[in-house]
Amino acid sequence: MNAIAESGAAEVAAIVDASHECAQEAQADAPGATILPSLESLLEAELDGLVIATPSALHAEQSIAALDRGLAVFCQKPLGRNAHEARRVVEAAQRADRLLGADFSYRLTAAAATLADLMRSGELGTIFAADLVFHNAYGPDKPWFYDRSRSGGGCVMDLGVHLADLALWLTDFPEVENAASRLFANGKPLARGGQEVEDYAVATFDLATDLRVNLACSWRLHAGQDARIEATFYGTEGGASLRNVGGSFYDFELLHYRGTSCERLVSPPDVWGGRSAIAWAQQLAGDPSFDARALRLVDVAALIDRIYAGNQMD
Repeated sequence: MNAIAESGAAEVAAIVDASHECAQEAQADAPGATILPSLESLLEAELDGLVIATPSALHAEQSIAALDRGLAVFCQKPLGRNAHEARRVVEAAQRADRLLGADFSYRLTAAAATLADLMRSGELGTIFAADLVFHNAYGPDKPWFYDRSRSGGGCVMDLGVHLADLALWLTDFPEVENAASRLFANGKPLARGGQEVEDYAVATFDLATDLRVNLACSWRLHAGQDARIEATFYGTEGGASLRNVGGSFYDFELLHYRGTSCERLVSPPDVWGGRSAIAWAQQLAGDPSFDARALRLVDVAALIDRIYAGNQMD
């Protein structure tokens, strides 16, 4: 919210939060905004767009309600708990011809932008392997994350979705040919169909470009630091690795590998946290109509579905 307001791309006009205390804290940062009592009251206000940051189970229905009223939507990830929900939201945006964005914010880091340039320029040659990791040493502190009906899943839905998005976005969304995974909860294999959510997951999938992707994510892993976040791609002419620095959730570097040599192309600081929201607000100010790039949000959700369906623990 602060990032959008400070960018000047949009005015924060109204706030709704289930917690009155949180709403007041938000209003202190946006003193011109009105606190309203409900989503319905937001939809009845004269607004151009709505930012949704609620538990995952609410994302799809709230997004559709806003789009059906003619409001553009920027939604926290995941857009839906599965591809079916995500597809319904995208279809609502198409019907309404309104802008739809989701907060896949790691795309907007300087390290990711430079990595995309390296990969798409051909400088890495034919890219054939990738390792993506997101380990969080403590995990979420809100109970709804551990309720599958409200979250849609555990660490894969919370953290792995960022890795899935990076893998597809950096390779221009090729077809996913297969996926296999192993999911754990409290150190024990997690069978499909249960209500417990995973806190550790590994997955492997192949893309139609002959790229093999290995993905791992976790909550509460003994990682020796707050977080370990990494996206490394290997090609016939070189490799490159986006990774966090010193366990930080916010500081990233990009390393370029050639044989035994390593060149650092990007280093912190990089204030990227609100860039995806700002980009949406700026686009909304210029053109509020549907952007076909939103169709790719369904591809990300479908890959997450395949990771869950590929669990080989039963």
